[in-house]
Amino acid sequence: MNGIASKAMRDAGMPYHVIWGIELPRLQTIATQFPRDRHLAQQLWNENVRESRLLAIMLTPPEQFLPEVAEIWAHEFKTTEEASLMAMQLICPQKWATTFAFGQIARGEYLPSLCGWLTLCRLLRQGNTLMPRSRQELLDHAASTAADAPLPLRKAIQATTTQLSQDR
Repeated sequence: MNGIASKAMRDAGMPYHVIWGIELPRLQTIATQFPRDRHLAQQLWNENVRESRLLAIMLTPPEQFLPEVAEIWAHEFKTTEEASLMAMQLICPQKWATTFAFGQIARGEYLPSLCGWLTLCRLLRQGNTLMPRSRQELLDHAASTAADAPLPLRKAIQATTTQLSQDR
């Protein structure tokens, strides 16, 4: 446990019952000591413990991660950390990643939308392209996002639209 980090996270309003304050790189090291197992991951996800939920994302085998589970987990995000980690580790490798991302953006809820934008940004950075109609839909969503949206969401939108403009 990192007491100082734990207290800082709790003081910042992290919505977990328990926060151990373990840094993400250390959690990634811990995750390498366990086999990827979707049943274990689901049990960890169901806990109201920051580190358990992050380990759940790390221990889920991407090839066994179903779009239905992704939808459920996206509805249950507690923090930007969860949304970001799931986008990078579990959603981006999927064939259905783009469809999922657009669906989350269209929902208009902060954390699922953030996951969607981060997913698309990463996919674009990896050299994937969007059809003109999808590109325009994404730009329309970006334009309709309120100026007072949370900063992480605004940054993800900006990064994605910047990537879109570079891909032309």
